[in-house]
Amino acid sequence: MSKTKEILKQLATGDKKALARCITIVENELSGYEDILSSLKFNKHVPVIGFTGPPGAGKSTLINALLSLLSSKNKKVGVIAIDPTSPFNFGSLLGDRLRMSEHFSDENIFIRSLATRGSLGGLSAKAIEIVDVMRAFGNYHQTPSLPSPKGKEMSAQLPPFGGVGGGMAFDYIFLETVGVGQSEVEVAGLADTTVLVLAPGFGDEVQTIKSGIMEIGDIFVVNKSDSLGAEGFAKTIEQLVHSREKNNWTPPVILASATNKKGTEEIIEKIDEHLAKTHNDKKVFLLTEKAYKLIQNNRMKNLDKKKLQAEIEKEMKKKDFNLYTFARQF
Repeated sequence: MSKTKEILKQLATGDKKALARCITIVENELSGYEDILSSLKFNKHVPVIGFTGPPGAGKSTLINALLSLLSSKNKKVGVIAIDPTSPFNFGSLLGDRLRMSEHFSDENIFIRSLATRGSLGGLSAKAIEIVDVMRAFGNYHQTPSLPSPKGKEMSAQLPPFGGVGGGMAFDYIFLETVGVGQSEVEVAGLADTTVLVLAPGFGDEVQTIKSGIMEIGDIFVVNKSDSLGAEGFAKTIEQLVHSREKNNWTPPVILASATNKKGTEEIIEKIDEHLAKTHNDKKVFLLTEKAYKLIQNNRMKNLDKKKLQAEIEKEMKKKDFNLYTFARQF
């Protein structure tokens, strides 16, 4: 337990090596990972911004442009890039991180790739836990309870977004999905604000619009705005957005070009506006989604996918093999 206390102390003081080590321990469930998670003192107010959308829309390039802008303003950002898992070794392919390589030595930026590890949804089962590890980074000002003058416990007051821990904590945490399967919907259950990145001319645009992902965007970005048909595509999205059920937030549609950094200022402005309007009902929803996924993950922990694959390979050779019977009995 002393090793856990030491690494958490280093994490709270803004040690990036300790952050990287904590993430490795938690991601791979190494010795002490449960102690780390149960002992985390994290700032729940650090906002998580989800970036999702179909492959080819330029999510990583857009994030790279946003990182440049935020770093120039001395804002600190932690990035979790969910990469497809290699089918051979269950490791991350690191594609997203390579596209952000110019920020590897940036003191204001921390980037970590996570493998999907076979998750059909595209989100790593560990993403929730690692977000909270990132929220604990540089958070040495947070104290769970403080004695009040009357002898009652009083929660420590924290600023609304980032800026804690002597300026070491993250102002934002960016979570980027692989953009396949149900990952677009899943990220909406983990992020305070979901940015849906689309681009004209990539895939079937009509199918993209008709799919359920249009329901989860808080901010819509039409990337590659210098492409043919971008403005018309943006207007189509605006019409769809305005036909949605009205609440206290109407999702903006922003034309952007990640390569020349067009639209980046407006994207950050709209993210901050949306964060300021987030209500308690969404926070309850987010915590419920996180709890559901953590419980689901814990109950599936003893299921070894490699062993499952080996068993299927053996059983499928039998003439009477039935997948449903196999699944019930496994």
